[in-house]
Amino acid sequence: SVEIGALTLTDFVKPAGLQARGENLFLETTASGPAQTGNPGLNGLGSVVQGALEGSNVNVVDELVSMIETQRAYEMNAKAIST
Repeated sequence: SVEIGALTLTDFVKPAGLQARGENLFLETTASGPAQTGNPGLNGLGSVVQGALEGSNVNVVDELVSMIETQRAYEMNAKAIST
């Protein structure tokens, strides 16, 4: 195998200070502080795991129940308005 490149990770002192640009893109601002770039696993930047899948932070069953409740409430309000 031949190494064709390496991944780097970037961290910020205040990530909340980044300016959202849309489509999961962010811009560095004076509020976020300078970018700290380095290799994964070093200097507290986290690590990268090959083949790993990110888990969802949404409970599908709860969201489906919430959607059904919202739909029923909408139908009741629509009937009340038409009456």
